[in-house]
Amino acid sequence: MATIQDIGVSAAINILSAITFLLAFAFLRLQPINDRVYFPKWYLKGARESPSHGGAFVRKFVNLDMRSYLKVLSWMPAALKMPEDELISHAGLDSAVYLRIYLIGLKIFAPITVLAFIILVPVNWTNTTLQSSKVQHSDIDKLSISNIPVGSKRFAAHLTMAYVFTFWTCYVLLREYEIVATMRLRFLASEKRRPDQFTVLVRNIPPDPDESIGELVEHFFLVNHPDHYLTHQVVYNANKLDKMVKEKKKMQNWLDYYQLKYERNTSQRPTTKTGFLGCFGSKVDAIEYYTSEIERIEKEETDERGKIMKDPKSVVPAAFVSFRSRWGAAVCAQTQQTSNPTVWLTEWAPEPRDVYWDNLSIPFVYLTIRRLIIAVAFFFLNFFYVIPIAFVQSLANIEGIEKAAPFLKPLIEMHTIKSFIQGFLPGIALKIFLILLPSILMFMSKVEGLTSVSSLERRSAFKYYIFLFFNVFLGSIIAGSALEQLKTFLHQSANEIPRTIGEAIPMKATFFITYAMVDGWAGVAGEILRLKPLIIFHLKNFFLVKTEKDREEAMDPGSIGFDSNEPQIQLYFLLGLVYAVVTPFLLPFILIFFGLAYVVYRHQIINVYNQEYESAAAFWPSVHGRIIVALIVSQLLLLGLLSTKGAAQSTPVLLVLPVVTFYFYKYCKNRYEPAFVEYPLQDAMRKDTLERAREPGFDLKGYLMNAYIHPVFKGDEDDEKFSISDEPEAEQVLVATKRQSRRNTPVPSKYNGSESPSLAEIVNDQRL
Repeated sequence: MATIQDIGVSAAINILSAITFLLAFAFLRLQPINDRVYFPKWYLKGARESPSHGGAFVRKFVNLDMRSYLKVLSWMPAALKMPEDELISHAGLDSAVYLRIYLIGLKIFAPITVLAFIILVPVNWTNTTLQSSKVQHSDIDKLSISNIPVGSKRFAAHLTMAYVFTFWTCYVLLREYEIVATMRLRFLASEKRRPDQFTVLVRNIPPDPDESIGELVEHFFLVNHPDHYLTHQVVYNANKLDKMVKEKKKMQNWLDYYQLKYERNTSQRPTTKTGFLGCFGSKVDAIEYYTSEIERIEKEETDERGKIMKDPKSVVPAAFVSFRSRWGAAVCAQTQQTSNPTVWLTEWAPEPRDVYWDNLSIPFVYLTIRRLIIAVAFFFLNFFYVIPIAFVQSLANIEGIEKAAPFLKPLIEMHTIKSFIQGFLPGIALKIFLILLPSILMFMSKVEGLTSVSSLERRSAFKYYIFLFFNVFLGSIIAGSALEQLKTFLHQSANEIPRTIGEAIPMKATFFITYAMVDGWAGVAGEILRLKPLIIFHLKNFFLVKTEKDREEAMDPGSIGFDSNEPQIQLYFLLGLVYAVVTPFLLPFILIFFGLAYVVYRHQIINVYNQEYESAAAFWPSVHGRIIVALIVSQLLLLGLLSTKGAAQSTPVLLVLPVVTFYFYKYCKNRYEPAFVEYPLQDAMRKDTLERAREPGFDLKGYLMNAYIHPVFKGDEDDEKFSISDEPEAEQVLVATKRQSRRNTPVPSKYNGSESPSLAEIVNDQRL
């Protein structure tokens, strides 16, 4: 069990690591050769050029201005200077609202930390319960609720603080939900024209023996949305072609590499092997080999394009349908199209760069099966990950390590080594075990068939949060407490075990303190250093770059990484709220994380990250809901903990809190969540009216024509073959159809007689 000295060793290691990372960043960002690594966002916006210095050649690579090194921390105030409105204009609403998650952490935990240390820490410290207990403990544990005697009246302080912390957290969440909802509506109202504002994604289009998907879509929307339908773009299954394009780009990179290598040494032609990773197979001329491979792929690519254009099976039962106004798109996206709720399913289209094209080709009927399979797989992933979590907890148990490896006992018993193992090793081991998890969960989300990058990230974030809650939080508490108190468990009666667990759970705060320092201090500081992108950029710059365009492609600005970062933030909310009453000593470590992370990620968002999409903060309801879950969990755990401490009379008092918190969540959901789900028709009409007044002659059809063409077709000479260019004009009311059963009208005729009226007659009759 980690002692104060062990925590001190861990703090020293992590503070030293964080300072090293920050100083390394402060030095490297000043070097002209690294400018594109640490300021890529400005290059992509065209607002920054490569630093050029006259004089010595070395100045192109190294900053020789000694005065600039005196301001190594100038990036911190610079990151905080940009106003929020300017930040939204510069980086988007998603980025600005993401930063508010860290601000919420500061707003919630700063007052809570002060109150906890003023009231709860003295109440916990001034007892001698643990000294007379058989439970293993350290001086840190004397600051926890475990040090309060069974049945003590001092628990009144903890009950009072539980109410205070709950009401304060709810107040902050309410204010933030209101602010973010207002920001979203204002952003949507002021946002420039975008294709997704006029476009709806239609899925599960029912097949028709007489019409193609394109003709069926055109016919359906001309009939059911005659005044608002404008154009549509069918979706092609171009996944195979997309793989060919990526393969060709990969081959082109290798060709560029070997051509540059040959230009630097023309005395010898470069060679490569044709087998796996260029390490096996016959040796051939590298330039000739990759040139022939590119030619082969180009031929296959041309054939595949022709196949897609000619084969009706390449068209999937989905389409992007665009309307003449935002109002028309809103009506279609937010209503049921037919009496059969399983066909002609409509939803707001993602913006073009947010579309995840690979999943649009998945038949809609397979989605339920896929999600069931992934749910089962996710369950077993959670179940089997308990093994590494238990291993991590065993690292914090010196006795367990000595039993498993007796020959290490002399080394482990050394004072410094022991402090390192208990204070630092468990946190870094847990972080290592979690490195690959976000990639695994993202793959599972892709298999589920979601059609946008933003929805993939939100679904993956949900899975990651569930995993962290059950494995990292609950798993660490249960496994760690069992390992540490195993001897006590084996030598006491069964009715005493719940009490021992109740005393042991607060003591796991020491493990989470070490994790907060590794992940929240050193980890966040390491994020700003960008060591991996730095190395990759210079490797590409040396081996592949020929032109400025190549150099721009070599930059890797990255993005926020909502799918991995947001659940990690939620873990800190969970730890802070759970241990605020139980072990307040954890709170300062969490507070430092939120403060440091806010400054670092604000800098990264301003200068580095290039967000892949803009969802107008659609993720906020999930963020709010998870903090509410953390709050309710903290209340329930405190309720269970007090029941083991002889304070059962407090149960009715504490039961009020989860109920009140749940109804607070329902209120916020009903009051603010609609702003994140639906687009108000009033706002849509207002924006349409203003836009028509300002730009009466704008060619909206031309603007939307090719907005949702698959990226592999963009820039092709055959672009027009993949777009719809022959839709009827507004005044055309007769809708042509090839369906033999309904030559003139799409609905059963209400007219009597042997001859059915034309669609024009029906439309005119309905308008009268």
